[in-house]
Amino acid sequence: MKIRVYYEDTDAGGIVYHSRYINFCERARSEEFFQRGMMPYGQERSGFVVRRIESNFIGMARLGDQLEVRTEVLEEKRSSVKLRQEIFLKEERIFSMEITLVYIVAGRPKRIPSDLLEIIRSL
Repeated sequence: MKIRVYYEDTDAGGIVYHSRYINFCERARSEEFFQRGMMPYGQERSGFVVRRIESNFIGMARLGDQLEVRTEVLEEKRSSVKLRQEIFLKEERIFSMEITLVYIVAGRPKRIPSDLLEIIRSL
């Protein structure tokens, strides 16, 4: 997914806030579901929650930059999935994270529904 850096993403010097990289990755994951006419959750009171994030800030982006978020599935389990998401600026990797998402229903881990799993696998 391509993302443009806007003023709201930066500090007074025009450099992207560290937390925004995680927001950009979240947006890219959600967009995969939206493009297929789905929400990134199933039935009522269900959805993916973050269990763990390990991030690596390698470079930086500035106001106006066009970034690309790339996502790869690393591990798939019954109720969770581990992804690697990387952000590139002109083919240079500037951010990388591994994130574990757990699918919950009413606060409890449950099997990821097949339609949601299919979308995740397509990442």
